[in-house]
Amino acid sequence: MASYYVNRHAEANGDHEVHKHDCPRLALADDKQFLGDFVSCYGAMAEALRLYPTANGCIDCAPHCHS
Repeated sequence: MASYYVNRHAEANGDHEVHKHDCPRLALADDKQFLGDFVSCYGAMAEALRLYPTANGCIDCAPHCHS
């Protein structure tokens, strides 16, 4: 299981990116919210989409959940 976070502030394209705890891009996020521990990005995305309808998986650490 891995811990996942979502950026509270949207990117320029409107996405709230979902990251694994060890993603280098997460360190760049100035404000993040803990989503929980999940076995894959799919569970983290379900939780993130409940909070932010424009959530999207990080291309680097959650590529299966990136669209």
